[in-house]
Amino acid sequence: MMITVKTAAVPRTPVLPSASRQARGRWRRMMGSVFLTLLPGAALAAEAGADAAPSLTERMMVLVIQLGVILFAARLGGRLFERLHLPGVLGELCIGIAIGPSLLGGIPIPFLEGLEQGLFHVVPALGSGTTPVSPELYGICTLASIVLLFMVGLETDLQLLVRYAWAGGLVGIGGVVCSFTVGAGMGMLMLPWIMEGTFGFFHPACIFLGVMSTATSVSITARILSEKRKLDSPEGVTILAGAVLDDVLGIVMLAIGMGVIGVSAGGGGVDWGHIGVIAAKSLGIWLGATVVGVLAARRIGSALKSLGGKAEIAILALGLALIVSGLFEEAQLAMIIGAYVLGLSLSRTDISQVIREHLHPIYLFMVPCFFVVMGMMVNVRQLGDPRILAFGLIYTVGAVLAKLLGCGLPTLLCHFNLRGALRVGLGMVPRGEVALIVAGIGISKGLISQEVFGVAILMTLITTMVPPPLLVRAFRSNASGLRKGAPVPPEPPEVKYRFPTPEVTDLLLNHLLEQFRKEGFFVHMLDLDGDTYQMRKDAMVINLERAPCEIRFRCSPSELPFVRMAMTEVVIEIELTLRELQRPLDPHRVLAVPHDEEARMARNTRMCRYLTPGTLVPRLKGATKTDVIAELVQVLARTGHVRDEAAALAAV
Repeated sequence: MMITVKTAAVPRTPVLPSASRQARGRWRRMMGSVFLTLLPGAALAAEAGADAAPSLTERMMVLVIQLGVILFAARLGGRLFERLHLPGVLGELCIGIAIGPSLLGGIPIPFLEGLEQGLFHVVPALGSGTTPVSPELYGICTLASIVLLFMVGLETDLQLLVRYAWAGGLVGIGGVVCSFTVGAGMGMLMLPWIMEGTFGFFHPACIFLGVMSTATSVSITARILSEKRKLDSPEGVTILAGAVLDDVLGIVMLAIGMGVIGVSAGGGGVDWGHIGVIAAKSLGIWLGATVVGVLAARRIGSALKSLGGKAEIAILALGLALIVSGLFEEAQLAMIIGAYVLGLSLSRTDISQVIREHLHPIYLFMVPCFFVVMGMMVNVRQLGDPRILAFGLIYTVGAVLAKLLGCGLPTLLCHFNLRGALRVGLGMVPRGEVALIVAGIGISKGLISQEVFGVAILMTLITTMVPPPLLVRAFRSNASGLRKGAPVPPEPPEVKYRFPTPEVTDLLLNHLLEQFRKEGFFVHMLDLDGDTYQMRKDAMVINLERAPCEIRFRCSPSELPFVRMAMTEVVIEIELTLRELQRPLDPHRVLAVPHDEEARMARNTRMCRYLTPGTLVPRLKGATKTDVIAELVQVLARTGHVRDEAAALAAV
């Protein structure tokens, strides 16, 4: 593979033969640095005036130090906020702001070459102007966003979406429409406060303000619902289904917005017909790719399984996500859309949990880097401007109200009461990873300014920090969120098997899991206590929960016969084993020594003639291995067991 590094046009000078070897050495070092850091060559393009610019090796040195500092900073910030009972992502964002170029990152370090302007200083952009982070660091951030959305897609429950499609659809659509309208409308009214110019509804900054206010943080809300044991409640599943659809529609809105911005950049007024074509194209590509992916998911999974073990499956699935993401970017859609579509397609395959487990270390490495870098891109000095701060607070209030009304009111049409509507609305308020990814895309493409990016970060921080305690308070009461007489969707069937003692339960569980593995299922332990398991094979998904004297299965009705058959086989196998153990054992047959073992023991008895009182020495005097061997040979010679001491010593 050949990587071409483009440089600005400079006069060519002849290279002397004596310098050729040095040039080749520099080229090898450069290639080694590229492969070691896994960075695209385009991000490493040299600039005009190379004498003043840092060398490639120096840039790589700065990058590895930056990554190390970011990893430690992300962990410290995340743990600090988790101890305060706040989402760890907030700590990563805040620590990123603290070590960014506008605060600690801009402090000069004069005694380290390459860090004279600070560890995280403002650097020249690839185009024009400056950027808060280096192109190399932003490249890693882009990879992290792809990994993040790929994992979010894998965690999406398609059955949950279908099961609560009506309520979740109304909640998601209502939240997106209301949030986008409020966000873009507030941009029209308030952007002139902080920036010069005129801002229409389809101005790039207004579009991004609208899109950034639509996305809901699925992870934060799901964590709260899990802690309160409300994931299976009507409000819980409606929130999760709405949040997933919210993110999908938000990503589609981003694609439509990027198309509209492209049309606006070409000049002329707003052509609603053309905007409709762009919207249809974006929705068509997304829906078409999703349908094709879901239909081809089993074949994709089979192909990945044929290429290696579990680790290879996960790595190649990530490679496929990178390829699909690049193709979506080529189609003028965001890369994260492609990553999410592939993750969503593979979410119903039997390898989805395998991919999640084996990509988790990569996730832990890259995703915190993403949130820290997003925080580093905030200009604290600009955020301290009273006008920007006021804009951010008003925008945040509007974003919160838009979610409460846009997501809460539609639930009243789905048999929820006001209490249930409030719970759903509060659960949809937190923003998170998708909003930050959208903001990062906007600032990287020059479509939003540092001021607008700071407003987006402020909105994300507040909406992530304030609503979770309110949501916990809303679920403190056990009162139902449904109106009286409201129909409750049927729960998936549950099969229970009771046993006399925990020991019998564990015995049956171990045999049962092994039976599923023999049948070709991927068996996954979902908690460290070993009480919850999930078995997957092709489209079959079986959930198993262990209680002290009980095993419970949750699965679709079509999979119940398989569960009963597997349980019957395991019980019969254990019953036969117990019957065999009840038979009297023949000690002579069980403890009999095999014939070959007897022969070997007979051969060993020949050693007894050498073990005489004269050969037993309580303490050897030799200090080294050679001295000890010589001393042992002397003992054998003295007792008459060795005739030629010198020959014996030489042989040993």
